[in-house]
Amino acid sequence: MVTIGDSTISLYNADNFKLISNIGTALFVTAVGLIAGPKFFRTFNRKSMAYILLGVIIIVSSGISAVILMKVTNTDSGMMAGLLTGALTSTPGFSAAQEGAAEAAKDAVSAGYGIAYIFGVLGVVLFVQILPKILKVDMAKERESFVAANTVAIPAPKGKRISIESFGFFSFFLTVALGVIIGAFKIPGLNFSLGTSGGTLVAGLIVGHFGHIGPIDMTVKKETLNFIRELGLVLFLVGAGVPGGVKFISAVGDAPLSLLYGFILMIVPLIIGYVFAKYIFKLSIFNCLGAITGGMTSTPALGALIATAGTDDVASAYAATYPTALVSVVIVAKILVML
Repeated sequence: MVTIGDSTISLYNADNFKLISNIGTALFVTAVGLIAGPKFFRTFNRKSMAYILLGVIIIVSSGISAVILMKVTNTDSGMMAGLLTGALTSTPGFSAAQEGAAEAAKDAVSAGYGIAYIFGVLGVVLFVQILPKILKVDMAKERESFVAANTVAIPAPKGKRISIESFGFFSFFLTVALGVIIGAFKIPGLNFSLGTSGGTLVAGLIVGHFGHIGPIDMTVKKETLNFIRELGLVLFLVGAGVPGGVKFISAVGDAPLSLLYGFILMIVPLIIGYVFAKYIFKLSIFNCLGAITGGMTSTPALGALIATAGTDDVASAYAATYPTALVSVVIVAKILVML
């Protein structure tokens, strides 16, 4: 609060930070989709089923953990649903839990989300950076083999293309607009939509794959995509971090043990996801971690993984896992809040 004369002005407005977070998410995820798009569908095969299953496994393992915790500790279902969606940093899941909760439980959902959200952001970011060090992974060697395995021949476009401008900003923001439209559609009965993150990811993958809309060239310079991706990540962290910090202290004060529950709901799916990815589906370390960031629906963790891996090809595993995880967390949140 700032006092100017006789007026007191609040510098904090949750709606403003939510808008910043949404803009950051749209920029980051669209850039990821456009980067992964040219290779994503061309490499989609039977092995890609592993990513789809991982999205479900990671979310369901967190859901089962939440049910066990709820029964053992007698924690309110609204609080536990909030903790689960916060640990998975899932705004669509949080919205689904809020919608399904009784009026008296809505505050508990919000409190749980605020407590676990910080674990969800920091935990996955640290996991993808620390695990390769613990496992003593030779990053240069892994990167070389990973890039070689992900080399795909991308056919040259047929026919003449009209380029609106050289940097690709027009193409990028047209893709964002398409993504917002896709994300706004709701599935009847479930009242479920892909939202900003899911819609822009799908739009980015499709536009990145085809590279054009009619005669209009939709390719975007790599430098432009890298810049927008980093800018989007910064905006997301600012927009999500400030409101989370505001709610964190008061929420923890009312339910201190919820800190432990939030940590459990974050770490259990990370470990189970890695075990399945590494030992059941036999994925490489980069694909393991990429799939985990998608399964945990963690935007900042993907940014950290790209920096750690030294290649943005890891975005393909994220993109393959994210959609099923997004749908799964909404369903699990709706079920949990009704228990």
